[in-house]
Amino acid sequence: MGCMGTSGGRRVGRPRVVQRVESGLDPRDELLAAAAELFTTRGYAATTTRAVAERAGMRQASMYHYVSGKEELLARLLESTVTPSLTCARALLADDARSAEDRLWELCRTDVELLCAGPHNLGGLYLLPEVRTERFAGFHAVRAELKDGYRQLIAATTAGAALAKGELDLRTDLVFGLIEGVILVHRSDPERSVGEFARATADAALRIAGA
Repeated sequence: MGCMGTSGGRRVGRPRVVQRVESGLDPRDELLAAAAELFTTRGYAATTTRAVAERAGMRQASMYHYVSGKEELLARLLESTVTPSLTCARALLADDARSAEDRLWELCRTDVELLCAGPHNLGGLYLLPEVRTERFAGFHAVRAELKDGYRQLIAATTAGAALAKGELDLRTDLVFGLIEGVILVHRSDPERSVGEFARATADAALRIAGA
């Protein structure tokens, strides 16, 4: 791919119910993995903090040594779907040696691969009503910066340079919507190669952008 742990200062938790040394994850990442599985299979509202803790192999009380609760887990999971793509977008925006069309295609392809690479459909969590609250402002800020990266690359293409602001905003909305929606499309055909799917989506995105 052309662009491609969490930190924390909380105190060490109490012993776990079940030691999962085979996972290779630290306790906070185990909690995130458990939350990703449960939120996407049982649903966010139906998942209790006790269920997340037990799935991660620890007591519910120990869980609060690593995270504050379900909302923090959801916020971290949502941000994890965006930050790798934002890192890629920043690198591509700074790469003046390549055409804007090439860089836009690469961002689209990489973003799709990142969204489809995980074992769980985290993109579906974007639709939760809870995500609209102030608690998730960090996720929305990162997502807005990523979307602006798309807008800048579209504007830098030959076709994009000729667009009025309103048309540029519309093209950006359409391209960004396509990229974020692909995880739902890919879910209906999970056996298809992610790389093939990502390249086809990037091709379609450039046609929408007029590039």
